[in-house]
Amino acid sequence: MANRQKILIVDNDVSIAEMISQALTKEYYDTAIETDGQKALAAFAARTPDLVILELVLPVLDGYQICREIRRNSRVPIIMLSKKAEVFDRVLGLELGADDYIGKPFDIKELVARVRAVLRRTEPAYVRSDSDTRMPSRKIIKFPDLIINLSNYAVLFNGQSVEMPPKEMELLFFLASSPDQVFTREQLLNNIWGYDYAGDTRTVDVHIKRLREKLSGSPYWSIGTVWSVGYKFQLYGTG
Repeated sequence: MANRQKILIVDNDVSIAEMISQALTKEYYDTAIETDGQKALAAFAARTPDLVILELVLPVLDGYQICREIRRNSRVPIIMLSKKAEVFDRVLGLELGADDYIGKPFDIKELVARVRAVLRRTEPAYVRSDSDTRMPSRKIIKFPDLIINLSNYAVLFNGQSVEMPPKEMELLFFLASSPDQVFTREQLLNNIWGYDYAGDTRTVDVHIKRLREKLSGSPYWSIGTVWSVGYKFQLYGTG
């Protein structure tokens, strides 16, 4: 099938990698397996996969290093998969640009569902479907000192380019698309990450904190906190 989406599975536990591969192959995905970090980067460059499932603990290069390298030039979706499931590890993975993080042991049906969800959610970054209504249809938002361009994932603040991971930009774009509307953390998780991260609302807080650090001091707008509720993109002088 020429149109099968390609998934690169990177895990040094061959039995787990093969189990994932078999489950995804049954769902008509084209899979490849690599067991160390260096070979995984080479396979990524050669195969240009649509999604990467990435274990953190790997020989040669670990999953964090691989994620950094991929994010230098690509926004391909990454699902991190690891026994390291503490909040710190999850937040670090997401900050580095991962789209999802699943702890081991895991249910294979849930993993397949997460793969589908991530591919659906990230489709607008590659081939946008006209029926996709999760993100606003317009891809550029402009304020006097801020331009957010989702079509090429670029942000200009006071005329200067600001580097940020995909999820930070998508969160900023989503908030800025509805000025002065308050969103709960759960709503932001659902709209940006695609489903509930039960107990992981700190993910939103971390991304908001980083956005504020990179985009501070505007006289026109701010990312406001509505205590006990959530966040909003507040335009000054509009209430």
